[in-house]
Amino acid sequence: MIAALANGTSRIRNFSPSEDCAATLRCLEQLGVSIARKSDDVMIQGAGTRGLSAPKEPLDCGNSGTTMRLLAGVLAGQDLEATLTGDESLRSRPMQRIIEPLEMMGAEVLSNDGRPPLTIRGRNPLRPIDYELLVASAQVKSAILLAGLNVNGQTKVVEQTPTRDHTERMLRWFGVAVEQGEAPKEGHKFASVKSPASLTSRDVDVPGDISSAAYFIAAAGLIEGSSVEIINVGLNPSRVGFLSVVKSSGLTINCEVQREHCNEPVGVVRVEGSRAAKESTDTPWTIGGDRIAGLIDELPLLAVIGSQLDGGIEIRDANELRVKESDRIAATVAGLRAMGADVEEFDDGLRVGGRTRLRGARIDSRGDHRIAMSFAVAGLLAEGDTEIEQAECVSVSFPEFFDLLESVVE
Repeated sequence: MIAALANGTSRIRNFSPSEDCAATLRCLEQLGVSIARKSDDVMIQGAGTRGLSAPKEPLDCGNSGTTMRLLAGVLAGQDLEATLTGDESLRSRPMQRIIEPLEMMGAEVLSNDGRPPLTIRGRNPLRPIDYELLVASAQVKSAILLAGLNVNGQTKVVEQTPTRDHTERMLRWFGVAVEQGEAPKEGHKFASVKSPASLTSRDVDVPGDISSAAYFIAAAGLIEGSSVEIINVGLNPSRVGFLSVVKSSGLTINCEVQREHCNEPVGVVRVEGSRAAKESTDTPWTIGGDRIAGLIDELPLLAVIGSQLDGGIEIRDANELRVKESDRIAATVAGLRAMGADVEEFDDGLRVGGRTRLRGARIDSRGDHRIAMSFAVAGLLAEGDTEIEQAECVSVSFPEFFDLLESVVE
């Protein structure tokens, strides 16, 4: 999206074959952006910050909440009208969190009672705003910052809980004046952009995704005698919370930043297999509070890991899991119970009551890629066969997942 708003041609290497990324390319093409793709290389001829064209048909974002929310921010600053829609799952997800700030900036957003489809009636220029996020969400922050590329002045987003900062780093890579720092409220952070902005095309090498790598890290770490080395993986400080959390559980993990490319730190993660064990067997491994925002994609996997800890695991303050591609709290609880774990469900999380010898079971992924991949790891740990329904849903983010998993499992 950022390359599409730049002046000139950008080359993106190691572009993901996922359905979410393909949906983004299709939407951009409908907006008049010229895109050429060959294997995992993508060439994007930027249209400039104000150069997108009105689409003739609704923009289908598929299953991708990131596509919809970020593109809504882009479209808010264009002099055009466009409708964003998606599959049944995406059309059920909350969008009021982006509608409010975008309307404060001057765009008009029509919705289905705060849910998609969204019809964006853009305005150029928009009004600059200072906005404090009501929910910790990098998607909402990014939508506002992208809209802020077409204002006269400074657009600032304040966060009580810092979220991932890929958008800020990439905007800076393309020449945008981005500021980040401490907000006046204690513990709060801010990110801002100054506009009107002009973006210059750049080449981008996309590092491996740590959220995708997490499943292999967990599997190797939990199976005795296993080892894995994952190279060229992104080690952005806002994304490595998973690594520090699982290290605290007893897994043997080492990571090393080797270089910085396109403003993103890149390196290697090495894992040695052992049975995870906490020092105390009486107290569950507890995850909650400010750490949740940085772990939101990995929480179902952490619940699986927790089923192999003597003290179990308790996850709280994770209400956001209820409104992902599925209700991930309910899906995780149901899957672990089917595999023999003692699990208690809360409105905002769950508790797994100690180390469990998992048994193979039939798992309903609910069409959610994170659930399917998490229970693939659980299936490796279980006695007997595990069957995952709608396993093809992994194509949303990681089409190669099962082939890659099979290639490293003996």
